[in-house]
Amino acid sequence: MTVGLLAAGVDPEKAILFVQSQVPEHAELQWLLNTVTPLGELERMTQFKDKSQRFESIPAGVLNYPILMAADILLYKADLVPVGEDQVQHLELTREIARRWNAEFGNGQDILPEPKPLLTAAKRIMGLDGQAKMSKSLGNTIGILESPEAVWAKLRPAMTDPARVTKKDPGNPEICNIFALHKLLSPPDTVATVATNCRGALWGCLDCKRVLADNLNAALAPIQARARELQAPHRSWVSDILGDGAARARRIARETMREVKETNGLSCTEHLEQVVGRE
Repeated sequence: MTVGLLAAGVDPEKAILFVQSQVPEHAELQWLLNTVTPLGELERMTQFKDKSQRFESIPAGVLNYPILMAADILLYKADLVPVGEDQVQHLELTREIARRWNAEFGNGQDILPEPKPLLTAAKRIMGLDGQAKMSKSLGNTIGILESPEAVWAKLRPAMTDPARVTKKDPGNPEICNIFALHKLLSPPDTVATVATNCRGALWGCLDCKRVLADNLNAALAPIQARARELQAPHRSWVSDILGDGAARARRIARETMREVKETNGLSCTEHLEQVVGRE
């Protein structure tokens, strides 16, 4: 995953890359935020409703996961968070949690700033099976490091406009997730051609997918070339990036936790002073 991020252009000098479990303050802040998060808000989360249907007995982690997401954000006092459209609800919960924490312990200060969402043109990418979004757990994604053959194997059976039963049936590109991917990956002239050929039944869905596959593979080619450069010979360098990133993240996280603990009376220093004073 790290290689993929670096190959896609993430600069470790500007963006701190680290493994979450190497910064235990994430879990520590989540536990504290549990104390101000209403149960009803968690139960109203759309993703909780969807995911809970897959379990006979719902794990508490599924319910509490949005609080961990809030901790991930609030630990670094983020003001803008790039998210997909489906995550905006979770970010609103994060804002609510921050608001409650500040009201309860802030003494008039915003100890945990309320973040805002940052949406891009690709705010939601539909799954290849027509589901609401691409998801690894649903197996309806295309990986940025997949070969052209693998990409085509996934695109070929991908869901399109259900009204196009045969090649002669005119389609509606606006309800086709393949057309949505064209708008993100293909040149404007190609997008216009795709729309015209679809509506006029001038080509079949496989023809449309083939053009998309070519444009997608062209977009992924430089990323994959860079990823190959970062593989085996440079694995120690990648590990160093994660190690350095974890150290940088811990410094920020520890300072935030110091502030958080001081505001709600959990500071070890404050506790020791109280004990010494009593003695």
